[in-house]
Amino acid sequence: MNAARRAPFLIVETGQPVGSLKRYGRFPHWIRVAAGLRAGEVVEVNAERGDPLPEASSVAGVIVSGSAAFVTDRAEWSERTAGWIREAVQDGTPLLGICYGHQLLAHALGGEVDYNPAGRESGTVFIDLHPPAFEDPLFAGMPARFAAHATHLQTVLRPPEGATVLARSEQDGCHAFRWGGQAWGVQFHPEFATHHMRGYVQARAECLRNHGRCPRTVAREVSAAPQARRLLRRFVQHARGSAARPAPQA
Repeated sequence: MNAARRAPFLIVETGQPVGSLKRYGRFPHWIRVAAGLRAGEVVEVNAERGDPLPEASSVAGVIVSGSAAFVTDRAEWSERTAGWIREAVQDGTPLLGICYGHQLLAHALGGEVDYNPAGRESGTVFIDLHPPAFEDPLFAGMPARFAAHATHLQTVLRPPEGATVLARSEQDGCHAFRWGGQAWGVQFHPEFATHHMRGYVQARAECLRNHGRCPRTVAREVSAAPQARRLLRRFVQHARGSAARPAPQA
């Protein structure tokens, strides 16, 4: 087997699940299971704790997790991680940012992140693809509209220069974007199962009420999101394929 194919995937941990869901493990575990990766195929780095990030060239691909933190706080660990992300994607490392990771990727590349004027988006939402998504390496072949799980207050208000916006929802105009040929951000959570989503609705019930939403209604409308979940496996397949291809000659 080609050595590049044996390179592990790096999961960058930027936060912890809400307390009621910690019995299901940490975000890297949720991501690894949804991505179909074995434990030995993954390296985990807790960026929020200050763990050093490895050379991007040593991994097949990078997945950046969600977090309860806010990109706009400009925490030292977050800004340091943003710098690492910028260098990694500029060097062509396949990377997928999820929720906070999506926003951090946009911020790292010069986009604008702030609170969503439409308020908190939470629960199972419908994602609508834009035409460029139909030829995108990750989104091609997916339905033009599919269900996904989301929970966030901040969003990407302005994508980075050169980014292609791939999807939106009723409340969020940038639910997914691609920058270059190897970097993606998705505001939704492809790693969430229905029990994760319902747990987050319960945990954020007061905030939902403050934003004019009924937590019981939101929880009742949570449903499976298999198309969104498959995106993680699509990313793994794409990154492995990229690693297996020889680098272009100068």
